[in-house]
Amino acid sequence: MEALLHVNSLSHSFDYPLFNNLSFTLGKKKSMAITGVSGSGKSTLLHICASLLKPKEGEVFINGKNIYNLSNDELVNIRRNDIGIIFQSHFLFKGFNVKENIELATILTNSDFDEELIGRLGISHILNNKVGDISGGQQQRVSLARILCKKPKIIFADEPTGNLDQKTADEVIDIIYQYIEKNNAALFLVTHDLKLANKCDIVYRLES
Repeated sequence: MEALLHVNSLSHSFDYPLFNNLSFTLGKKKSMAITGVSGSGKSTLLHICASLLKPKEGEVFINGKNIYNLSNDELVNIRRNDIGIIFQSHFLFKGFNVKENIELATILTNSDFDEELIGRLGISHILNNKVGDISGGQQQRVSLARILCKKPKIIFADEPTGNLDQKTADEVIDIIYQYIEKNNAALFLVTHDLKLANKCDIVYRLES
């Protein structure tokens, strides 16, 4: 399996241990779910794998590059071109409208504004709305559109359906899976939803 993400002997702690000596590989067109109770380290593991938090011990490779050995410029390039992160907080620019938020990502990565994707996410009719004036569920879909339009190789998703009703959540997850299949990408998912987790190729549970 050609690895998009490879984790080697990863350990991390704060004032208490979270996880120890984790190793795994995530290849093209594959999905992985991380489950566990609150406080078990799920989001911390995602942040480490997505280059946002340096681990106490171990290595993280994205596309064969040890990300915590890279220069700042090289790491920025990885984040811009290879990684897409869906946070529980959407980090949209509230003073901008929906279209402008999505276009910012496409300009930075020299990618296309995907109108078909926008339509499938059900946000075509709100492109001119300020993101501060739309619902939390709509903001979640705008955040996903912004990420997928820049064509990342790995999608890191932290509770990506938390603000969505079941029907919309199912549609959004289907879009993510179709994206990774079409683009030889991968999904790293953190979720409390076991039904959602069990759709993934690999499921790990962190114990507190």
